[in-house]
Amino acid sequence: MKPKSVFLAENTNHEIEEFLKTHSTLYVPVGATEQHGPHSAIGTDVFLPQEIARRVCLREGNALVAPPLAYTLSYPHRGFTSEFSLSIETFMAVVRELALSFARAGFKRIVFLNGHFDNTYALAYACAQAAERMPEGAKAFPFNYWDGLTPEQAGTMSDGGKDMHAGACEVSMLLALNPDLVDMARANTEFPNFPETITKSPALHTAFFFSSPGSVYRMTRSGTWGDATRATAAKGEQYLEAGVQSVINLMHDIEKTFRELTVR
Repeated sequence: MKPKSVFLAENTNHEIEEFLKTHSTLYVPVGATEQHGPHSAIGTDVFLPQEIARRVCLREGNALVAPPLAYTLSYPHRGFTSEFSLSIETFMAVVRELALSFARAGFKRIVFLNGHFDNTYALAYACAQAAERMPEGAKAFPFNYWDGLTPEQAGTMSDGGKDMHAGACEVSMLLALNPDLVDMARANTEFPNFPETITKSPALHTAFFFSSPGSVYRMTRSGTWGDATRATAAKGEQYLEAGVQSVINLMHDIEKTFRELTVR
């Protein structure tokens, strides 16, 4: 007998039709294909949200995981050899058309589960573009798998905001997922030389990174933003589980908001 799978692509058409009779949630992992320092696989930002989505679906039993979006927005990494990405316009068109396609099939909740921060704004705008053409009752929306972390979890995983790319957090999760994806002999430490600022505002990030192709290339020598030498599989397992609970809690809160907030 064919075993059940939470991966959409591993199901038959008949199995998906049967699934949609009782469930309607689909997670679409969204990542990137870009450099992750000299030590980590360039698919890091794809592998992590896909694994978190897989665990969520196994635990909750009410959703499937679509094939991931691997080519997205990596223009801040332009200059590195491994920066394989789409234009903003093309990426948004792909997200918009996929949302509509999944909704036409019968999915009511199309969740673009993001693992690459640079995609954040474009994902939201693409879902907004799709909204007016969606079938009644269907919604597409994005969030980052870390958006539901507690402040304590977020602080630990990002080392107080100092570990953001190819550092201890991401490398630890990769080690827990598949140690063959990491070359720990090349693990390094690099922290961008951020100046002291008056505001410490997120607007600085928007101006320097989102509005500036090649910004990560210009501010780092290795592409690492953190301390990858501190990574362990044990930490990674804790971080993956925190990501799973983050997604579960976010989905609970989002559904409650849909139900209770609208007055007309």
